[in-house]
Amino acid sequence: MAEERSRTHIGDYLTRAETAIYSILAVLLCITALAAIAGAGKQLWDGLSHWPLVLETLAVLNQLLIVLMLVEILHTVRVSIRSHFLVTEPFLVIGLIASIRRMLVITLEMATLSKDGKWVADGSSVFRASLIELGLLGSLVLVLVFSITLLRRAPASNEV
Repeated sequence: MAEERSRTHIGDYLTRAETAIYSILAVLLCITALAAIAGAGKQLWDGLSHWPLVLETLAVLNQLLIVLMLVEILHTVRVSIRSHFLVTEPFLVIGLIASIRRMLVITLEMATLSKDGKWVADGSSVFRASLIELGLLGSLVLVLVFSITLLRRAPASNEV
């Protein structure tokens, strides 16, 4: 009886510690997301003074997609705090956003590979490597979308 009571108290303390850690993590993620948004805004403002916005657009888009990933992680932490259950789907969504982010960055970098119609040094090897990476990322996106679809169709289980 006393042993069972002590297990219950230890479990309660661990639950409170877990909630406290998740709460601290959520606050730090909020601060990081706000700082990234501010950084993206500053980059965009600075980029407006330099009219060709190609490089600034790449940096701002990269920052904003990172903010989107941070918000998805924050959502996952919020769900974990409420339910005390780790949900798989938000992690797949974060992976999907990260893959699409990388594909966009590669595509924009490829646009700057040729300047004035001429290839920069080692352009063909960079092009080939980028195409391979884009192919792998495209496959990963398809796998992640398929996984998310399967998870949404599967019946919900309450097992931990």
